[in-house]
Amino acid sequence: MIDQNGNAHPNIATSEALRMAMDAELDLVEVNPTAEPPVCKIMDYGQYQYQQARAAQESKQKSKKTETKGLRLSFKIGSGDLLTRKKQAEKFLSKGNKIRIEMMLRGREKQHTALAIDKVKAFIASIEPEPKVELPVNKKGNTISAIISS
Repeated sequence: MIDQNGNAHPNIATSEALRMAMDAELDLVEVNPTAEPPVCKIMDYGQYQYQQARAAQESKQKSKKTETKGLRLSFKIGSGDLLTRKKQAEKFLSKGNKIRIEMMLRGREKQHTALAIDKVKAFIASIEPEPKVELPVNKKGNTISAIISS
């Protein structure tokens, strides 16, 4: 058992440990039940729970949150618009976000799926620095999509 001052008391009876905790107006908490004999500590359990919750909250705030941004390309996109999308993609990647690139095919464009896939691959290759492809270019219905990250 470890008392409120940090002093160790080896092989103390449970009733004696409870009495010591009552005298100090604190709680007797089992810290390591698997040890032989089990390790207990005299402490303020409410304060301990508060500190644990506080530490968990801080670690949650420090963790990096990644967001998936979307970029939509069209089959007949112009070079100026393509350059704008490229700049947007580079900005998103520099901030640590993932990007979902989508191309919707309409009407007769659906007959040229291979061309559309090549356009999306060329767009991904044009982004600097070279992004990591998390989900390769694939076709689902009339949409061609890919997910990239930095």
